[in-house]
Amino acid sequence: MSKDQKFRLVSDFKPTGDQPAAIAKLIDGINAKERHQILLGATGTGKTFAMANIINELQRPALVLAHNKTLAAQLCSEFQNFFPDNAVSYFVSYYDYYQPEAYLPSTDTYIEKDASINDEINKYRHAATHNLLTRKDVLIVASVSCIYGLGDVSDYEALAIKLERGQMLQRDKLLRQLTDIQYTRSGIEFRQSQFHVLGDTVEIFPPGGDTVFRIEMPFDEIETIQEVDSFTGELIAELQDVVIFPAAHNVTTKEKIDAAIEGIKAEMEVREKELKDAGELAKAERIRTRTEYDIEMLLETGYCTGIENYLRYLNNSGEPNRPPSTLLDYFPDDFLMFIDESHISVPQVGGMYEGNRSRKQTLIEYGFRLPSAHDNRPLKFDEFESRLGQTIYVSATPGKYEYEHTKKERIAEQIIRPTGLLDPVVTVKPTKNQIDDITKEINDTIKRKERVLLTTLTKKSAEQLDEYLRDQGYSVRYLHSDIETMERIEILRQLRTGEIDIIVGINLLREGLDLPEVSFIAILDADKQGFLRSRDALIQTIGRAARNVNGHVTLYADKETDAMRAALDETNRRREIQQKYNEDHGITPQSIIKAVHDIAEDEKKLELRRPKRDHQKIPKDEKKRLIEELEHQMELAAQNYEFEKAADLRDEIEVLKREL
Repeated sequence: MSKDQKFRLVSDFKPTGDQPAAIAKLIDGINAKERHQILLGATGTGKTFAMANIINELQRPALVLAHNKTLAAQLCSEFQNFFPDNAVSYFVSYYDYYQPEAYLPSTDTYIEKDASINDEINKYRHAATHNLLTRKDVLIVASVSCIYGLGDVSDYEALAIKLERGQMLQRDKLLRQLTDIQYTRSGIEFRQSQFHVLGDTVEIFPPGGDTVFRIEMPFDEIETIQEVDSFTGELIAELQDVVIFPAAHNVTTKEKIDAAIEGIKAEMEVREKELKDAGELAKAERIRTRTEYDIEMLLETGYCTGIENYLRYLNNSGEPNRPPSTLLDYFPDDFLMFIDESHISVPQVGGMYEGNRSRKQTLIEYGFRLPSAHDNRPLKFDEFESRLGQTIYVSATPGKYEYEHTKKERIAEQIIRPTGLLDPVVTVKPTKNQIDDITKEINDTIKRKERVLLTTLTKKSAEQLDEYLRDQGYSVRYLHSDIETMERIEILRQLRTGEIDIIVGINLLREGLDLPEVSFIAILDADKQGFLRSRDALIQTIGRAARNVNGHVTLYADKETDAMRAALDETNRRREIQQKYNEDHGITPQSIIKAVHDIAEDEKKLELRRPKRDHQKIPKDEKKRLIEELEHQMELAAQNYEFEKAADLRDEIEVLKREL
């Protein structure tokens, strides 16, 4: 794809309400070289659409930072719909399960690093870096994992293999080059990061794609380069050239490993002497034994468990505590940064470094790791700040950091909803007889064929409320962190279809619930101080009822806290602005109506959209591999709480299994 490719926004809608003013204000700020701006947008006002319009207008690569995989997945789906012809990528932690290396001195317990890598997410990560180095029309939606070390971008780019038609190249030399950048020869199955050889034809399966590059090179000359479907073998495109990037981001050369060994040995001897001089003979013996084993593994295989702890030497930096190379280093200097739900994301980035350092320090003190292991870390907050470039903080409730760094005139408000919906009416009621009042509200809501969310402060009170309502004959489910992700699919599908009328939970903000069917929310213990009943948390929870024309919220409390008053004042301020706009423009508010199946149709597969394939053209052996691939995608969708998408994939898997 050409570096000249442009962003092209595709939408049936145009900015309305206060969206045009907010978009224009933020674009003006970026053109004026402002580093910090705020998009203060109420729930349901189309903040993602505003971001898409800014990106489309400025035509600059963009990074959208989200505070968890759930939000990142939802945003990625939305942006893919807005930019179907551009490189919209998904970059989150690729671990399904991760137990970091640790030592517990109190019990003399050493815990080895243990991790399970999700191949599907790993594929998206490779696609993201590939796009950044080959295109300009790149938008990446990432979680905070993007501030962790990724591998030196100069090495990654320098080791890429560039192939073009007419190029003279021996087949065996190409195979050696592929092996050097950690591709392996395929065995029974042909998967990502592998190559396959048949005579003068070499097929390469990049780590970041669902398609294969077929290179035909008779007489040591590249005659054709084709992109083909990995399952059916069908031709997708004839190419003039292609760039094959390494199969791993931390790939390194034998020369670098040989050079690194000397530095590792020197540090080991210094550290061993320090421990011996301090009378810590067991620790001294441990650091020598463990380091010598790692050195032997590096020399023999080019890899060792915990190789990331030797980055100082593998990257030839030689400098203690040098910032790691991260995804941010793969972006060009003019990229745009959007920090979504910034009131959560910014503090989360700020807390990453210290937690990692504390764990590492214990390992170093007791002889499990060399002091240079500290170099394997996330960015410190000031290092993150220095890499930000021009940033727009997006939130309904921006935090202290955002306000401190943004000029007042650079705050763009987006309060008006395209549907004309107002922020919900909020009522405060005493806790006495609250269950009777909740029951009445539930009955009224069910009569309108709408749904209810009830949020409590503790797990025990949530369970008790769930049990009481169940005994009264209501269709209710308690949604909590212990519920398996696949079970959530059924719970939310049933809520949307009306099989379940009520969901009870503690922190429903983290569930990623944007449900237009919900018209009543009860917040119990609203006057209890704490992060779940802070001003911002209350405003965010109240916003869950803002997608239904009958939306209303009751705070059950015996006194009015400062947080409650602030939340009520802000909600009423927004309602007044929204009401006046509707009156001035003759708008009648309408609920968002979206059938359950619409979500499955609208949300396309993250990053690499799953092509529509004729199952009859897929060989039987390839069908088995396709089922396995789709199962990975289903698990990923479930982990990200994209429940309808997971169910859609499940249905396709069942069809394929029946065909087998």
